[in-house]
Amino acid sequence: MESLALTLVLFVSLAALAVIDARTMRLPDWLTLPLIAAGLVMAWLTQASLISHAAGALIGYGGLVALEIAYRRLRGRDGIGRGDAKLLAAGGAWCGVWALPLILLAASVSALTVVLVSSLIMRRGPDPSARLAFGPYLALAIALVWAASQAGLTPVLS
Repeated sequence: MESLALTLVLFVSLAALAVIDARTMRLPDWLTLPLIAAGLVMAWLTQASLISHAAGALIGYGGLVALEIAYRRLRGRDGIGRGDAKLLAAGGAWCGVWALPLILLAASVSALTVVLVSSLIMRRGPDPSARLAFGPYLALAIALVWAASQAGLTPVLS
């Protein structure tokens, strides 16, 4: 029952964040920051490795902020937002540090698939200057990795 309640909290929050980002291109702190804290509380309550989950939050956030800064320096424009970094931090807090590569891979592949399929349907190449809300893809990936871990389909390293 505890696992179902935790999953419900996570999935409702991720769904709200995905819809908000798709509509506004913003991931509000009032949802992402409590989600990070809830992931750490979940780790503590379930006696998972708090170090792994805290490291997941820190590395998830720091990694995307580093990518954001590098992209801005190389391209002279924004490429990813801090909201995405906070959402990945939430994914790390909930799923643990081991899950970060899986989350990023699933989010990137799903976003790329949508862009490519949309381009094929519209019969023109992708617009490199078009903005894409990455939050919905991160949210989907976090939900998939969490569900896989709850079903025992991923290694338990946290």
